[in-house]
Amino acid sequence: MSVTLRDVARAAGVSIATASRALAGSNLTNQATQRHVVAVAAALGYRTNTAARALRTRKSRLIGLTVHNLENASFRVLASVVQSRMQTLGYQVILSISNDDAEQEREIFKTLVDHNVDGVIAVPTGANGAALLAMEHADIPVICAVRRVAGASLESILAADMDGAYAGTQHLLGLGHRRIGLIVGPGDTTSGKERLAGYTRAMQEAGLPIDPTLIHRGRYVPETGVAGANAMLSLPAPPTALFVANHESSVGVLRVISERGLAISLDLSLLFYEDSPWFQWHRPAISVVDSGAADMANLAVDRLMSRLGGVANSGREYRIGSRLVERASCSALPNTSSTT
Repeated sequence: MSVTLRDVARAAGVSIATASRALAGSNLTNQATQRHVVAVAAALGYRTNTAARALRTRKSRLIGLTVHNLENASFRVLASVVQSRMQTLGYQVILSISNDDAEQEREIFKTLVDHNVDGVIAVPTGANGAALLAMEHADIPVICAVRRVAGASLESILAADMDGAYAGTQHLLGLGHRRIGLIVGPGDTTSGKERLAGYTRAMQEAGLPIDPTLIHRGRYVPETGVAGANAMLSLPAPPTALFVANHESSVGVLRVISERGLAISLDLSLLFYEDSPWFQWHRPAISVVDSGAADMANLAVDRLMSRLGGVANSGREYRIGSRLVERASCSALPNTSSTT
């Protein structure tokens, strides 16, 4: 037999109403009584009936979180931080993987609405702005992370991708590199568009032409890295440095470098975008532009809790600063000196 609220109230020597308020964290119950009731409930193994509470309060204490995949280290960090923070705040997280597919994402959003989630943190595909706005109009606050949705006034928390790609390209330029290859995401994504813009700006400021053969755009998959690296390294004048600003492509690039027998930093300088724990364990350790995934996740939770507390949606956009993490995979060209 499951332990009921009545059992907790009887064992704690309080009324059912008091037990209910204490377990809900209501400030109408003094702290000593609340601690006593919570301790009794824990000892009895009492678990809140979330379905019944949702019907009674119209709050499920469920939060939806959607990401494209869990191969991307930033998405793993986002999921981990959001899950930990929301559990501490008394919420459970429904994690869904969209595979960057608009139809899958649409079905995920329908499911989250059916489960009466209190709010959503989404890494959106960008194709279902109407569904996200419908949630907003149904009083389900939505926080977009990593990408914005064009034409939809939704709170968005983004990395400073243009600045990060600019700083990364400048770093390679400062090491004397002039033929810098870029592997980047599609132009219809926030990160793909802005990282290309940062690279372009740095190259133009250095007085260098933009060589289309040194730019490879593609989906966020390892195969994009394989195709891009093979194409560039097969050029008559291959790049001396490769800036992989498409995180999922990093594995594919490393495979190509290994298959070609190239030595990282000696034969080819290598810079990745978005950090991963194993990048620092690789030999040589790989330099990265870190996009600040943990800071993005924490701000997303802060903004969602503010919205759940009644703060209106301003459609404001927030930016998390990127930072260059220098390790051992980038080196100066012979007869050049670093200016960064």
